[in-house]
Amino acid sequence: MEQLVRRAINGDTDAFLELMDQNTQIMYKTAWSVLRNNEDASDAVAETILTCFEKIYTLKNPAVFRTWMIRILLNHCYAIIRDQAHYDRSGEIPEKTEMQNWEENEGDSFRELIQGVDEKYGMILTLYYADELTIREIAEVLRLNENTVKTRLVRGRELIRRRLSDEKKME
Repeated sequence: MEQLVRRAINGDTDAFLELMDQNTQIMYKTAWSVLRNNEDASDAVAETILTCFEKIYTLKNPAVFRTWMIRILLNHCYAIIRDQAHYDRSGEIPEKTEMQNWEENEGDSFRELIQGVDEKYGMILTLYYADELTIREIAEVLRLNENTVKTRLVRGRELIRRRLSDEKKME
């Protein structure tokens, strides 16, 4: 991937488009985990692609491309939330909606698992398991201490374990 990033930095549009094709699914999952709305997630991804295209020349280290891209994506997600709060008199984020076009079967169960989890845990679980970022990369993207990321990952897993255990007891 670093070779594609280098080519994109040097102005190769085809390399940039290939990078975006490789990362669109990851961006969508991440955006949806923050926004919980298909249209808003799609908007955030589109804005991220445009920003990355306009700013890729500023990326100094091709090895951190994915972290850089996800940080841009999260900034767009948070901007959407701020804009919605501005226009919504109650100041609340709109209701969560069901996501479509997630990965077959496995993606559905993962989505269901994290749906009721507090956003601070759900975001880290998504970045770690779905986007396959390392703890260090997650810490960089979210601007958190690595130990905070580890703690939230453990707590998020525990919340999911408890929910699964409660569901089994109810059966």
